[in-house]
Amino acid sequence: MNLSDSQTAGDVPRRVSAMEAVLSHLRAAIERGEYAVGEKLPSEAELCRRLTVSRPVLREALRALQTMGLTVSRTGKGTFVVSAGPVEDPTFGDYAASDLLEVRRHVEIPVAGYAAVRRTAEDLDHLTHLLDRMERETDTTAWVAMDTLFHLAVARAAQNPVFRRVIEEIRDALARQSAFLNDVGGRREQSNEEHRLIVEALVDRSEHDAVEAMTHHLARVESTLTTIVRSPHRNDPPEEGETQT
Repeated sequence: MNLSDSQTAGDVPRRVSAMEAVLSHLRAAIERGEYAVGEKLPSEAELCRRLTVSRPVLREALRALQTMGLTVSRTGKGTFVVSAGPVEDPTFGDYAASDLLEVRRHVEIPVAGYAAVRRTAEDLDHLTHLLDRMERETDTTAWVAMDTLFHLAVARAAQNPVFRRVIEEIRDALARQSAFLNDVGGRREQSNEEHRLIVEALVDRSEHDAVEAMTHHLARVESTLTTIVRSPHRNDPPEEGETQT
């Protein structure tokens, strides 16, 4: 499969990653019935050989398949297909995506407004420094860790410990969702831009703009997730030399 340009939720062309190419191929094979429900996928070594990708790339794709509810990994036994159809509601840790998004809309949007009114100079320094680091970061794992810290920092700026505890409770799910959307949906650059708008609203002490910025951010998260779940798939495996190892 040729790695080609794809459209993000914001209609900005981007390059499809090796992991996305492998994920698309495996998902399409499952949905076509090439791997039936209950059937075990070929071993990692065999899939790496067939798709000419490294084991880390393959494992990222297998984790994404599991998140989407298409497969399950059984220790010592391998990866098995558990669903042949498109998954409407992926799970991130202990929470379904729909439940997570519903809570985030009802918590993080008003929290952003409170943070704009109540933030301290120290809060702004912390958020600005964190955002600057995120915009320079190229490692996905490190970026995802800072992404969750960013949302926790906004909650802390609201000066209500209950809000902070809510975000702490869903922190692991947020990290898993963030990693999934970045690996499969290429969300990092868009997220940085959306985070910047949130911080600018806090700097201006604009409750309205903060609420609007967080609303937009969560809407883009949801639309990217929906696009991933419903996206069409390419049928060919990656060609040798076209993927990163």
